[in-house]
Amino acid sequence: MIHTKRWTVDVLLTEDDGHTRAEAALRPGPRSDSERELRGVGHARRHPTDTEVPEIGDEVSASRALSELAHRLLDAAAGDIEAITHQTAHLRMPQHHQGVRP
Repeated sequence: MIHTKRWTVDVLLTEDDGHTRAEAALRPGPRSDSERELRGVGHARRHPTDTEVPEIGDEVSASRALSELAHRLLDAAAGDIEAITHQTAHLRMPQHHQGVRP
């Protein structure tokens, strides 16, 4: 039987004087087995001599927040595996998520 679940990620962006902060929050939906909310935070800073393009700060800080969130989610899964198996879990991000472009 197929079960469909919806998880929502909200990204809040705050910009102030060339600094952008993003907070990504994962909220499992009402039909999810998990009640755990995870968060990731990312920052971006515009160099003083660079042209002001707010979208770039948004993209950089949001990508960093989502990356941190992804790592936290993987750590949570490893913790869940370890709680069940009583053995160390070795989960890693795929290579393209480790700073290497495909």
